[in-house]
Amino acid sequence: MTALIPGYRITRQIGSGARSRIYAVEDESGRRFALKRVVRSSDEDDRFLEQVENEYAVGSKVEHPHVRRPIALHRIRKLLQVKELLLLLEYVEGTTLDRARPNRLDRFLSIFLKVAAGLEAMHRAGYVHSDIKPNNIVLGRGGVVKIIDFGQACAIGRRKERIQGTPDYIAPEQVQRKVLDQRTDVFNVGATMYWVLTSENYPTEVRGPDARGGIALVKSERPLAPIEINEKIPIALSNLVMECCRPNPGDRPSDMRDVQARLLAIRQIWKKQRETLKMKHLAQLQAGRAPIVDSNKDVE
Repeated sequence: MTALIPGYRITRQIGSGARSRIYAVEDESGRRFALKRVVRSSDEDDRFLEQVENEYAVGSKVEHPHVRRPIALHRIRKLLQVKELLLLLEYVEGTTLDRARPNRLDRFLSIFLKVAAGLEAMHRAGYVHSDIKPNNIVLGRGGVVKIIDFGQACAIGRRKERIQGTPDYIAPEQVQRKVLDQRTDVFNVGATMYWVLTSENYPTEVRGPDARGGIALVKSERPLAPIEINEKIPIALSNLVMECCRPNPGDRPSDMRDVQARLLAIRQIWKKQRETLKMKHLAQLQAGRAPIVDSNKDVE
């Protein structure tokens, strides 16, 4: 396939978006990268070009193992106007969370501890991702977790002129066009954890798509806690998810360090419970009795 950037050979298409296509490419030494291409066909495409520019600008300022790194941005101009953007990115071999939902608590906790760490690094750099959702989290081999797509990221404390976010994960302050900060990402992460744990979407103020393919602004009803949907979910984890999704940012965990600390505490409790269960299991085997069943440690 013809190279879009000199020195980088396209090997295959690996994804597409509203106005973008993403390719796997190799340089002359065989190193792999991802290449996002956006072509301007009309004035409506300007916002997609802006998102790519934003993804490069923000991503370049955040260096963390759980945040995908942009490499370079190539602008192709015609008559002094940018007609095409080519964003070279770190290549991540894996699949997105929406296609690989974990069904074990230890795996769930490992993934979201890494997501929280990556977002905390973004917040330290002064930015809010503002579009965390299952298909913006990539899971790779060996426990690799990468946050991707910074097209809607913005500086902490910014108030956006239009509603931006993803239905079913969007925070109330995004819908109401209020100031965004790290607690906006806390909500987005909470809604993402809710979906992973329950297979259901948290009832946000924007739902979609509807039967006509659009989105709807609705009044949020009282959501069921994860433990009400799946009794095997630990109560501490269910509580954390619901606190992350509280409508008022001031009532949520204050930042990703708070979320990390809570997840770590849940993991410690889970490990102790597992160890206790193993000891009881061993004692029953030694006594010649039927072992007890671990009935509440899977996230199904």
